[in-house]
Amino acid sequence: MTVSTAQPPMRVLQAPESLGLSTRESFRESANALLDEMAEGAGQLVVDLGGTREVDSSGLGALVMVQRHAADRRQVIVLRGVGAELEFLLVLTKLDDLFVFAPRGH
Repeated sequence: MTVSTAQPPMRVLQAPESLGLSTRESFRESANALLDEMAEGAGQLVVDLGGTREVDSSGLGALVMVQRHAADRRQVIVLRGVGAELEFLLVLTKLDDLFVFAPRGH
C-alpha cells in the first residue's frame, strides 16, 4: 500500500515595507496574479508581512480584496510574520477570521 501526502500548491508574496495607499494596487495585482497561477480549489498564497512596518486602511482593504479573490477561487490566504499592531487591528476589525495565520517562526 502506498500513502502519499501531496502538498497543495503554494506561492509566497513579500508584502511591501509600507502597505498603504501608494502600494495597495501593485500589491493586490501581484497577489491576484499569484492566485490565478494556481488551479481553482487548490493552493494557498502566503503573504509574508515580516518586513512590513506600516499598514493603513488602504493596505487593510487590499488584504481583504485579495482574500475575497482567493475565496472566490476556493483558495487560502496565509499571513506570515504578522506584527502585534497588525494582528491587533485585524482582531479589532473582526477581520482575523478571514485569514489563516502561520505559526510564529515559520
